[in-house]
Amino acid sequence: MSRHILHVVTNVGHYDDPAHPTGLWLSELTHAWDVFAEHGFEQTIVSPHGGASPLEPRSLKFPTYDRNAKARHTDPARMALLANTASPEQLSSADFDAIYFTGGHAVMYDFPDSEPLQRITREIWERGGVVSSVCHGYCGLLNTQLSDGELLVAGREVTGFAWQEEVLAGVDKLVPYNAEEEMKKRGAHYHKALLPFVSHVVTDGRLVTGQNPGSAKATAQRVAAVLA
Repeated sequence: MSRHILHVVTNVGHYDDPAHPTGLWLSELTHAWDVFAEHGFEQTIVSPHGGASPLEPRSLKFPTYDRNAKARHTDPARMALLANTASPEQLSSADFDAIYFTGGHAVMYDFPDSEPLQRITREIWERGGVVSSVCHGYCGLLNTQLSDGELLVAGREVTGFAWQEEVLAGVDKLVPYNAEEEMKKRGAHYHKALLPFVSHVVTDGRLVTGQNPGSAKATAQRVAAVLA
C-alpha cells in the first residue's frame, strides 16, 4: 500500500512590512517531493486557507535553488500545484501517513495558530503517523496540542531554523518572533548543528525535524525511513 504525504505550505506573501516579500522556500518542497516520489508515495499540498502559495524571492537565489528547484519553478504544471492548494477543511487526516511542514519566513505568520492544521497534525500523530517539518516549518508545531492537552513538542527533541541563522540572513529585525526561543518555551529540547546553514536533522520517534533549507532532502529521507 502506497504511503501518502501531506505537504503544508504558506499563504502569506510578505512580512509585517509589505515592502518586504516572503513566502514558501521552494526547494524545501521540491527536494522533499522528489525523495517521496522516489519511494512511490502519493503527495498532496495543503495551505492554511487553500489557494495560492507565494514564493520567497530569496529562495530563487540561494544555493538551494539548484537544478531540482529550478526545473520545478519553470514547469507550469508544477507551479499550478502551488496556485491552487487544498484547504485543511477539504481533507481527511485519515488519508495521510505523514505531514511535512515546509518553511520560508512566511509560515511564522499563518502556521502557528491554524486550528485546522493542528487538528490534522494531532490526528495523524495519534493514529501512529509521522509529523515532520523543515526550517521555519517547525512554527507549525508550536501550538499543536494532543488530545490530553499536552503540546506535541513538549519534552521532545527538535530542530528548526536557528536564531543565529536569522541574524546571519539579515532578517532578525523583520521576523515577528524568535522561533527557536518560542520552541524552547514550549518545553521542546532544541538542537542545532555546530555550523549554521549545514544540513541537520533530528528524529524523536515519529517526530522528524530539519534545521534549514539545506536539510530538506535529508529530512524527507528520514521520514521515509520512519515510515518504512
